[in-house]
Amino acid sequence: MEKRNIGKSGLSAPFLGLGTWAIGGGSWWGDNDDALSVKAIETAVEQGITWIDTAPIYGLYHSEEVVGEALRHIDRDKVILSTKCGLEWRHESPVLHKVVDGVQTYRDLSAKSIIEDVEDSLRRLGTDHLDVLYTHWQTPDLSIFPLEETVEAMMKLKEQGKIRAIGASNTTAEFIRGYCKYGQLDVIQEKYSLLTRRIEKQLLPTCKELGVSIQAYSPLEQGLLTGKVTMDTTYPEGSTRNTNPCFQPARRAQAIRLLDSWSDLCEKYHCTKAQLVIALTARMIPGLHVLCGARTPEQAIDNAGALHIALEGADAVQMKWDVDVIS
Repeated sequence: MEKRNIGKSGLSAPFLGLGTWAIGGGSWWGDNDDALSVKAIETAVEQGITWIDTAPIYGLYHSEEVVGEALRHIDRDKVILSTKCGLEWRHESPVLHKVVDGVQTYRDLSAKSIIEDVEDSLRRLGTDHLDVLYTHWQTPDLSIFPLEETVEAMMKLKEQGKIRAIGASNTTAEFIRGYCKYGQLDVIQEKYSLLTRRIEKQLLPTCKELGVSIQAYSPLEQGLLTGKVTMDTTYPEGSTRNTNPCFQPARRAQAIRLLDSWSDLCEKYHCTKAQLVIALTARMIPGLHVLCGARTPEQAIDNAGALHIALEGADAVQMKWDVDVIS
């Protein structure tokens, strides 16, 4: 199976990874069957989805704990494991992030906090190293947590063998340059889908210049690009889909028409609309890695189907043109 490089780290993985935010549960995702989640992770790896991404804030540590349990049943050397740092609730910092399930969480990218985050994550995950460590959210006021201090701490962790690659999530071109100035940045993790393509203009040129790869989250646009959403689909009060511009009537109608126009391609490639979207998304940016969540083995198997779609050149070109038309 083709593997794609993770920046200049020397690491590589198939384009499709497993996101475990939903596995963390909490008010955002609701309760989960943890045993089923563990099986979903095991199944994903068996199906060739070998990059597992988590974060301490997903379920307030719970996602990491579930991933850690799954790793007890998986050959650690077969997976790329990433988690994040910089969001914590052990103590207050000058930068409030948001309230998560009644807990005030803060941004803290000081060296002390990063090192504590990593030690705690290693313990919960039951491993002696992380393949990728992302800073989860950046702190705009660099007088509070200087970027040089942040990068120096991560480079030290890399020298110690506790992490193998450095990443940044929810970032900007200026931050990307800053990371590369003070050390090395291998990969960024950003929201990207066929309907949300801002990073192509805002971040991709800088990443290309500096050899930084990209991992996309939310490629199915909160389910809108699965083909299961209709114009009559509604969501409960408080759902983020109600404020997502892609779910507003005009944009939603465009997305539905786009997916309907690809029905013949789904028949041709013997795949679902979601699988087709994932496969195309992975081709939109050279070397792109794509994250999809799964809480059951069946969902993991369904996602993995995208790994086996070999789009013909003419079809890929036409589909990209279709996407450009509505962008």
